[in-house]
Amino acid sequence: MATIPILIGACLLFMSLYLTLLLRPKSIKIPIKNRHVFITGGSSGIGLSIAHQATSEGARVTILARDPNKLQEARDSIRLSTGVNVNIAIADVRDFETLKAVVDEADPIDVLVCNQGVYFAGELEFQEMENVKMMVDVNLMGTLNLIKAALPKMKKNRRTRGPASIALMSSQAGQCGVYGYTTYSATKFALRGLGEALQMELISDDIHVSLIFPPDTATPGLIEEKKRRPRVTKKIAACSSSLTADEVARKTLNGIKSGTFLVSCNFLGFFMCLGAADFAPQRSILTAFTEIFAAGIIRFYAFALLWRFYEVTSRCNTNSSHKKEDGMMKNGSKLM
Repeated sequence: MATIPILIGACLLFMSLYLTLLLRPKSIKIPIKNRHVFITGGSSGIGLSIAHQATSEGARVTILARDPNKLQEARDSIRLSTGVNVNIAIADVRDFETLKAVVDEADPIDVLVCNQGVYFAGELEFQEMENVKMMVDVNLMGTLNLIKAALPKMKKNRRTRGPASIALMSSQAGQCGVYGYTTYSATKFALRGLGEALQMELISDDIHVSLIFPPDTATPGLIEEKKRRPRVTKKIAACSSSLTADEVARKTLNGIKSGTFLVSCNFLGFFMCLGAADFAPQRSILTAFTEIFAAGIIRFYAFALLWRFYEVTSRCNTNSSHKKEDGMMKNGSKLM
């Protein structure tokens, strides 16, 4: 019996050495001060909070959005709180040529925050294809457009300019498919594949990718969005704690500065990051150990959570007229 603890200890020691050699952990520090931070969806919500915090840390910030009036209001609010003028850029991320012209005109980007996003509430069955296409175009294609436009200048003289970052704003609906988020979840899950492949392509250029998973966040669009959600979605969303835009912005910047790939914002998000690590890059040996040894426990917890989600779905949709009534409220949206 005394040999069992020895065998366990030897196994853990072997795994420690193996992970150390495999991961070759290297501390990454991506500075914000005196660097160009470019934020899409920067006129409100999480994007505006990131702009405020990055500016207060000494970054040179550019915020991009479609509405010139909201951009000016955002610039004024940042100047009022920090005393610094940020740059503003007007463009639709769906328009690659215009976006490329804006990025080419700007200073080389050191930190690119792909924060734009749109969500139309409702089940896929009841959504207009126009709204489905818009979510794909803004959330996924808009991100691809932005990265493709920014990469040439981001990569230029990178080694002499220091490490850079590309942050992809996903969602907890990009960690777990949720009722009423069908297309939205698909676009946010796609960012995971984009991020993993992109990190492989850019690691030799010293550009580091971070994938952010915010829960419900107190932004201008959230109150209206909640009114439009199907009742099932409302009940499922209540399982995860909400955060303020400032809290998400702080976690986003911390993740960027440490070069962390999977950036969770609350406990449930952290749990899902551990449970779905898969082929995600990992710099921390401690976190790698946790991902390996906690996998079974996390899967057990996921079963319990899924059972609850499906029970809620079944109970709420027993009366099919409720589902149809929810589906008719399909025009609500959140746009950042």
